[in-house]
Amino acid sequence: MTSTMDGEAATRRDFLTLSALATISAGSCFQLLRSHAAELERQGMSCILLRMQGGPSQFETFDPKPEHENGGPTKTISTAVPGIHVAEHWPRVAEAMRDICLIRSMTNREGNHQRATYQLQTGYVPSPSVKYPTLGSVVSRELAPADLDLPSYVRLGGGRGRGPGAGILGVEHEPFVLPAAGRPPENVKPLVAPGRFERRLGLLRDLEGVSEGRGARARRAKEQGALYQRAARLAVSPRLEVFDLEKESESMRAAYGDHAFGRNCLLARRLVESGVTFVEVRAGGWDTHAENFERVAQLAPNVDQGFAQLVNDLRQRGRLEKTLIIWMGEFGRTPRINGRGGRDHFPRASTVALAGGGVRGGQVVGKTSPDGMGVVERPVSVEDLFCTLCHGLTIDPRKETESPLGRPVKIVDGGEPIVDVFA
Repeated sequence: MTSTMDGEAATRRDFLTLSALATISAGSCFQLLRSHAAELERQGMSCILLRMQGGPSQFETFDPKPEHENGGPTKTISTAVPGIHVAEHWPRVAEAMRDICLIRSMTNREGNHQRATYQLQTGYVPSPSVKYPTLGSVVSRELAPADLDLPSYVRLGGGRGRGPGAGILGVEHEPFVLPAAGRPPENVKPLVAPGRFERRLGLLRDLEGVSEGRGARARRAKEQGALYQRAARLAVSPRLEVFDLEKESESMRAAYGDHAFGRNCLLARRLVESGVTFVEVRAGGWDTHAENFERVAQLAPNVDQGFAQLVNDLRQRGRLEKTLIIWMGEFGRTPRINGRGGRDHFPRASTVALAGGGVRGGQVVGKTSPDGMGVVERPVSVEDLFCTLCHGLTIDPRKETESPLGRPVKIVDGGEPIVDVFA
């Protein structure tokens, strides 16, 4: 009897053990499959940031107030989506509105250009102890293929200062800066024969191995070596012609516009098609403290043409769902018009436009008051915006990187994604 009971007990134990193992295995398989599915979804994803330097006026762009005196003389126009209106200077964007989502309820506290720009590019306010990475550097690390022979993060256009870079992520994810599109980067092609070029690189690697040292010196040497290797891959890449806009038809170049912003947008499309994961296109001049209405009327047409054509072109090529487009500045402008006919800094309310990357176009998220003095519906913080961008790019916003001082730093600290933005 005892032996039988022991046998039955053993059988029950074996059964429970096997059941537990099967459950764990099933859970592990599920996690593995989910991870694999997420990785497949991430493949080929890219992001294009259209950054309006200086802080564009929400009233003269995508949140006009024609029925209030704060709206000034700006008229509005209908868009392809009934009920959504934009300022009169944006007819092409209006036609593309079915693919564009407007977030009209961005709100923040930073009204200084440098601090606000830093925050809108990194998700963090400046800190003396940590150099936070820009969004482009994060996307470069998370999405760029390891064998990419082109820069994974390209910054196009001039403007005020270089802005933040890779910070704690290291030089490998620093932006490759081009003042403007139009021709391949200068000083890229090797000046010696390929074999000799490779021998020189080999000698350089040997010398670096001898002098690496330890600690911080070793890290710097490793980063410097990675930078050399990155430049070498680019120098011999057969895909350097991606920078040559003459490869595009005359009609395509005309569609983007014969101006710096249009050419930069066209190059951005060519780059993401070639595997580049993040392209930042800058457009300056939006700090309209004086003659706001006249200056916006001059600035808007080129951006309107380039932005709309980029959306349309990517959709027609089947790349829009894999490319998240962001249009934004560092803050908005004051509702009240100053004595110089301008608008001053106003972080309390601004607008961001999104397209592609799974974004459900033809909608408006959030709302400002009739006088534009504040957000009255669905306020969106910088952290919320960054979580939303990470969601669209299938990046975990809570992923941590260790700073040189050993401090864990999340991609985004706080905030929640705005799931309504996506289809």
